[in-house]
Amino acid sequence: MSSRAWPFACLLLIAASAAVWLLAASDAVPPERLIWRYDGWRQQPWTLWTGPLLHLVLPHAVANGLALAALAVLGTALRAPPRDALALLLAWPLATWALVLVPGVGASYGLAGAVHAAAAILAVRTLQQADTRVLGLLLAGGLLIKLRLERGWAVPIAFDSGWAFNVIYAAHLTGAAAGAVLALTLEALHRLFRRRPPPPAAD
Repeated sequence: MSSRAWPFACLLLIAASAAVWLLAASDAVPPERLIWRYDGWRQQPWTLWTGPLLHLVLPHAVANGLALAALAVLGTALRAPPRDALALLLAWPLATWALVLVPGVGASYGLAGAVHAAAAILAVRTLQQADTRVLGLLLAGGLLIKLRLERGWAVPIAFDSGWAFNVIYAAHLTGAAAGAVLALTLEALHRLFRRRPPPPAAD
């Protein structure tokens, strides 16, 4: 199957995020209808998808977009298979939904969760291949160190003086977890069905 699925999935998220930015900036759609909120997502389920796409500060949108673009290039170089792209697209809303499991997160928006999901998916991919295992250890180790320093499970939200707004560390955590779990699950299913013996030939 085509290895273009991975960059397509990454670029789809970037383009969708840009479209949501334009909608919110032009007041075509109020940001309140796009942000994921703990106490309102059941009434506005589309925010599982729009919340991760929305940015209220343009430099934040650019930074997340560039990070995802870099991961798109890396995944293309690694020839990430379509199942990795599927894992990323499934992690997009799932990582946001998982925030209901983290106490203290009232609302969330931004692509950071998807960025961390993409990094985790590529870490899983590279760890499974002997020729890229060192890169996988660097990716996984760097991601785990970052998550450990942020402590999103204990400090889900913290003010970042560099960005001058609250950063949802819990979204980084749920994004990485969703990406890793989905990548491992889809890889296991792929191996299971690949090894299934063919049906007996008809007489």
